[in-house]
Amino acid sequence: SHTFDARADGYARGEACGAAALRTSVGGKSSLRLLGSAVRQDGRSASLTAPNGQAQQGLLGAALRDAGKSAGALALHEAHGTGTALGDPIEAGSLSAVFLSQPHRSREPLVVGSLKANAGHTEPGAGLAGVMKQLVQLGHALMPPNAQLRVLNPHVGSSLRGSSACALPAQTGALQPASGSDVASGGVSSFGYSGTIVHTVVQAAVSTPMDVHTVPGLKYSRKRYGWREVPH
Repeated sequence: SHTFDARADGYARGEACGAAALRTSVGGKSSLRLLGSAVRQDGRSASLTAPNGQAQQGLLGAALRDAGKSAGALALHEAHGTGTALGDPIEAGSLSAVFLSQPHRSREPLVVGSLKANAGHTEPGAGLAGVMKQLVQLGHALMPPNAQLRVLNPHVGSSLRGSSACALPAQTGALQPASGSDVASGGVSSFGYSGTIVHTVVQAAVSTPMDVHTVPGLKYSRKRYGWREVPH
């Protein structure tokens, strides 16, 4: 799935299997925390690939209220990232309206990515896969690259223009939690085929920061492979 890319052309299927156990934290010292969530319905929209941006905005706001977090407190956002020419700009516009248009947004950019560019649309497993990816990123203070992002979809750029800083990284980088904090928070969106839309706010203690200098950058080289028709 070419999420956020100008080549975004639709749905690529994938498979995933995941499991998570939730429990009441002992003394509030758990390193991973589910802060809040919201579930809503996409409602009326122009088409299957053009979701309802107003419904998404309402969902994001409801999840923040349930988590007791301000929009400016989130460092990472795991987008649904449908990978369609219309779906990505609509989601980017929702992010801009809720997270990036706040007057008290921190100086650090909101880092946005999507697992679907790596694994495709994993359908029933997509939401949980996104949560697991988000918790790993937050715990390692890691800013992961957006796979397949080569040329930004101009409509995504237009949706984000004029708002606070938003990062769609194409290389691995270090995440900067809020000043003086040893925890980082982020949101995860998952929008179902049937119209059910969900957003979850999670938090992780930044206990094992990853040295991004040890992660090699992407390098491309053109290679020639010999080919000939094999005789019978």
